[in-house]
Amino acid sequence: MRAKIILFLVLIISFAVLPLRAEESLTWKQCVSEAQRAHPDLFSAFALLQQAEAEKRITEGSLLPQLSLGASSQQNGTTEKGIAASSVSSFSLSADQLLYDGQKTSNQVASNAEAIKAARYNYSAVSANVRFALRSAYTQLLLAQDLVDLTVEIAERRQKNVRLINLYYQGGKEHIGSLHQAQADLAQAEFEVSQADRGLALAQTRLASALGRDIHNPLRVQGSYRASDLSVGKPDLALLAKNNPLFQQLDTKSKAARYALDVAKSAFSPQLYLTSSFGRSSPDHWPFNAVDWRAGFTLSVPIYEGGSGRGRVSKAMAVLSQQNAQEKSGYLQIFDNLEQNWKNFQDARRMVVVQKKQLDAATDRSSIANAQYSNGLVKFNDWVIIENNLVGAKKSCLNAEANLLIAEAQWIQVKGGGLDDQQE
Repeated sequence: MRAKIILFLVLIISFAVLPLRAEESLTWKQCVSEAQRAHPDLFSAFALLQQAEAEKRITEGSLLPQLSLGASSQQNGTTEKGIAASSVSSFSLSADQLLYDGQKTSNQVASNAEAIKAARYNYSAVSANVRFALRSAYTQLLLAQDLVDLTVEIAERRQKNVRLINLYYQGGKEHIGSLHQAQADLAQAEFEVSQADRGLALAQTRLASALGRDIHNPLRVQGSYRASDLSVGKPDLALLAKNNPLFQQLDTKSKAARYALDVAKSAFSPQLYLTSSFGRSSPDHWPFNAVDWRAGFTLSVPIYEGGSGRGRVSKAMAVLSQQNAQEKSGYLQIFDNLEQNWKNFQDARRMVVVQKKQLDAATDRSSIANAQYSNGLVKFNDWVIIENNLVGAKKSCLNAEANLLIAEAQWIQVKGGGLDDQQE
């Protein structure tokens, strides 16, 4: 009786835990939506954008009036008899307004504005990288799922072949070498089944990481090997390169460097401030019956800084030169990547067509060869070659379809397509 109760409890626990271990099924749109919400690289890129925006607000604060308020109250006294304690209270309010600094601050604000644009383009570039990693992981899991089914199918086919060859061997129609070859093919197929299972677990882990998940539970994806980019005509690569967020980021950095050079040159300009203040200090009482005030201008003219001003100008000119060179180099690299990945995408698309024809041909040959071998019209060596060709054609066709999706994902990435890109 006790054993039955224990068994009953074990069954209850097993059914309770089973849903937790079930594979979670995801579509491509669900993967994109989750990555947009949870991927750490996107959070990091967004934080950089926030820093750039805050830096601009800090600089713009210099153009506004600077106000400061001060107040104090002190008690003075002595321990000598007959001398009373006294108090002193004071307050002051001062304001400074920048009137002219040779456009140093305004140029710095303009440089900060370009830095914000660069941060936004950086976010777009990071989004494109995240999309490619996610699409690759999604495709690899889709491939791993189908590869498990294919290897099981191949193993079952190899098992049937072993039984057939064993019957022929027992009947004297085949020699021991043919049987050993069939058994070796079966062992290879069984190994590939276990290898595919391990590959499936790895693909699930990689997709979970690409989604930004900390916990890696079993996953399954839904989809097909269909490319959504159906364009066959070669696009304007020069236009795509200039619209790429990486190039746009380099371009904004060059503009920011130009403003930074103007800022460095403005260091030699005088600074003019409007200043005013009012306040009062009284040893008698609080509040005050009257206040003191003053207003005027403050002019500051740099005369000599030991060459540091010219050094900052030289540095800013070098930075500008570097940014211009990086912009040109980045454009050339992006253009080359577009050219290469367009070629790879078209090659992958044509390869799928070729591999499907190869699979159709291998399937027809296998059907004919099986009938001929059963009737003794084809020898074992010829028949096993045709069987191996069929197995290889199925694997090649599956890999070609997966390679098409990855090639398309790379093409979208080099164009700058991010997670908000509607292409699947």
